[in-house]
Amino acid sequence: MTPQLAKQAASSDTDGEGPSRDEVFTALSNRRRRNVIKYLKTNGTGARVRDIAEQLAAWENDVEVPAVTYKQRKRVYTALHQSHLPKLAASGFIDYESDRGLVSLTEESRQLEVYLEIVSENEILWAEYYVGLAVVCGLLATAGWTGTAPFGAVSGYAYAALFTLVFGASGIAHRASTKRNRLG
Repeated sequence: MTPQLAKQAASSDTDGEGPSRDEVFTALSNRRRRNVIKYLKTNGTGARVRDIAEQLAAWENDVEVPAVTYKQRKRVYTALHQSHLPKLAASGFIDYESDRGLVSLTEESRQLEVYLEIVSENEILWAEYYVGLAVVCGLLATAGWTGTAPFGAVSGYAYAALFTLVFGASGIAHRASTKRNRLG
């Protein structure tokens, strides 16, 4: 790799403000760290490490919070305190006051939004959906333009209204799905 290409690759990793793409991927490479972000986003501005550890232990052991044992909570608490929370704090995604046992999200954590969206197993990617929708609309428009029966009998205004309605409804469904599928 030439020095110029190396410089371009390095500059594309970060915009000079906030964490680099590598820092984001490192921070999110561990399920516990992702779950810390999820917990904090779900439960407001800040939380105690003990509460986070208890909820993560419940998620990891597939039990309700009251059913979490001391050992389960302690195992998660120790890992959070020694490894995961300091790593998230070093990346700038959380404020971690280890002496007080308090954790809160920072403004930098907003940059994680795009990485935290997930696609469920039974869903198609929205990009594929929109390409398919555009192909169908294009075929309908072509059939109407060439006068193919029965599509030629429909006015261009009706097609425009239909396409606007379909893409508008798709956009609303996409937004709702994205909000529902976000980890945080």
